[in-house]
Amino acid sequence: NLRGHPLSISGLQTWLALPERMEEIDPAFAHTAKTELPLFSAEGASGRVVIGSMGGITSPVKSFSETMYVDLTLQPHARFPFDATQEERALYVLEGEIEIAGDRFAADQLLVFRAGDEITLVGGAQGCHVMLFGGAAMDSQKFIWWNFVSSSKERIEQAKEEWRTGRFDIVPGDEEEFVPLPEGR
Repeated sequence: NLRGHPLSISGLQTWLALPERMEEIDPAFAHTAKTELPLFSAEGASGRVVIGSMGGITSPVKSFSETMYVDLTLQPHARFPFDATQEERALYVLEGEIEIAGDRFAADQLLVFRAGDEITLVGGAQGCHVMLFGGAAMDSQKFIWWNFVSSSKERIEQAKEEWRTGRFDIVPGDEEEFVPLPEGR
């Protein structure tokens, strides 16, 4: 609640790291309308493929590595297989409760699965809304600090100094507000 009123929107911010060879490409922005994201539905499961591919359905959103990012809603007790061919897989429970192998998980939980494990998702008594993540493992270790992600700690230090001294490119549309680096890091 904000000042005693319920919030009318919520969001999930997701970062998708680039393969190491593409980390220094020029920044770009592309908007994909919700209506352009492919829908699917089957036996109590429905959703959209936001990035990448799932079950032969491919999103128009550009990605630089094998990726699966899916917005999924399950009706109460609906079953949905989570494809084991993805090298890395996880899900985040947005609303409701999900059951996996007899265990129940409520909203605001991130679940990470072992490669190759057969997973069937089951909607809880009230159903659930989840985000599915998956894809190929990254080609290098990634480091994250605030808004900076890189396979090089040195590059993150360089970006911090560029931000601090005003040499970092201005984010388009955000010319009037400067957010300083977090203190003590």
